Amino acid sequence: MAPKITRFVPTADQLVYTFGGNPPILSMNPGEVLDLFTEDALGGKVRTADDIPSEKAPLPYVNPQTGPFHVNGAEPGDTLAIHLIDIRPARDWGVSTISPLFGALVGTKQTANLQAPLPERVWIYDVDADAKEVLFKALDSDFTTRLPLDPFLGTIGVAPPPFEVRSALVPDTFGGNMDSHEVRAGTTIYLGVNVPGALFSIGDGHFAMGDGEICGVAVEGATNTLLTVDLIKNSECPWPRLENNSEIMVAGSARPLEDAMRIAHTQLVYWVMESGLSLTDSYQLVSQASTTRIGNVVDPNYTVVAKIPKRHLPQHNWMDGVHRKLREISTVVARS
Repeated sequence: MAPKITRFVPTADQLVYTFGGNPPILSMNPGEVLDLFTEDALGGKVRTADDIPSEKAPLPYVNPQTGPFHVNGAEPGDTLAIHLIDIRPARDWGVSTISPLFGALVGTKQTANLQAPLPERVWIYDVDADAKEVLFKALDSDFTTRLPLDPFLGTIGVAPPPFEVRSALVPDTFGGNMDSHEVRAGTTIYLGVNVPGALFSIGDGHFAMGDGEICGVAVEGATNTLLTVDLIKNSECPWPRLENNSEIMVAGSARPLEDAMRIAHTQLVYWVMESGLSLTDSYQLVSQASTTRIGNVVDPNYTVVAKIPKRHLPQHNWMDGVHRKLREISTVVARS
């Protein structure tokens, strides 16, 4: 039997800009499927190269989220599993910008220098969904090039611990603005539940991005995202875990970047130990077989994702086999 699919398109006044502090917009049961529209990081308001982002989408009204969604039965101490079935562009264009005092290669308020800030500039990328490409067009010459269309969600997370409200620009233990390429269709994201219902939100669709999101802005785009969820009861998840068919991964977010790397790899070692390997054997194996990807080096916390292929690990039912279970749901949805 095909699962229940609920389509939800938020109005502008239903978009949220924090994790925590917002009542749920909708409730769902584990195993149901949501078909969600997410707005781009600039709220769909920057549409031409002549638009001024700081005027069209001023802080703090950036990175709007669709949600939060209440998952029936989710309680603190559980782990929420979100399986991304499909992420596709909702428009035939995406947008990127350069902003003064923002980005990894310029002076910022925290990294002060005497150089003049870069000007605000906007690039509009055409999206060719059939060719699976986006078109870069230089502003100061007639150069163009095509980049792979690579949709993923920059932001996915649950409500933080009680009484905390965190900006949708921040990644941390609850997920949030991790800007990780791994948050893509076919991946299951595991997040520790902090409040009843979990209250998860998604947004910040990216169509292309280099590792680190160096200028601070990817090729941002609105998406239609299909997802389903499940719960692992009485199973805590201290940092976001991710799983696809071939790899397990952990995201760590902190400053400096070295601490984000330490968190991600330490937690990956602990997860590998669940297969039965000792601490030292796990440490050695992760040291030799893992891959590190940088999500961002521009947000209030930086994000690193450490991953290791399952083929190098003992046979194990990772996270109680939830990824496999949710993948079966996605297969049924694809056929319906």
